[in-house]
Amino acid sequence: MTDAEALALLKTNDQHALEWFIDRYSSYVGTIVNNILQKSMSRSDVEEVTSDVFVTLWKSSERLIPLNIKGYLSRVARSLALHKLREKTDELPLEDDILVLEEDSVIDKLDQQERDRIVREAVFSMPQPDREIFLRFYYYCQSIPIIAEKMQLNPSTVKTRLKRGREKLKAHLTGIKTLKGDG
Repeated sequence: MTDAEALALLKTNDQHALEWFIDRYSSYVGTIVNNILQKSMSRSDVEEVTSDVFVTLWKSSERLIPLNIKGYLSRVARSLALHKLREKTDELPLEDDILVLEEDSVIDKLDQQERDRIVREAVFSMPQPDREIFLRFYYYCQSIPIIAEKMQLNPSTVKTRLKRGREKLKAHLTGIKTLKGDG
């Protein structure tokens, strides 16, 4: 069965389709959730958030397009895991440059969408392997040692490339902000 076929069945409230998605993607989703929650939460918290991702899939299946279910599950997993951290702790134990923003209004959402588009543009303009390192670290929440192992790089090289990537991203975003401020 393909993702598209399973999603079509899921839209008819077919529980076997949900089980198919769970069988196929639970370890992927669990890894993302575990990478975010790491040592700050118990194994049962990780399992709870992982289950919540599939409940969200079930509830939102009507609106989904089968183009990139894996990407959708990844975004939901990251969002729910970060929400769980905010619930359990006063201060997020995240890496140095990550900032979680609350969106209160339509204008804030539009501004956030524009910022997301600009950041995505900047990240995808990075050369390889910098782009992959950046995505693995910030999007998939992989640790530096895991990135180094998977990409067969030295951990210090990964750190250096991340730092350089952050500097390029900051310069890119500062340049855009300056241009908008001057206009």
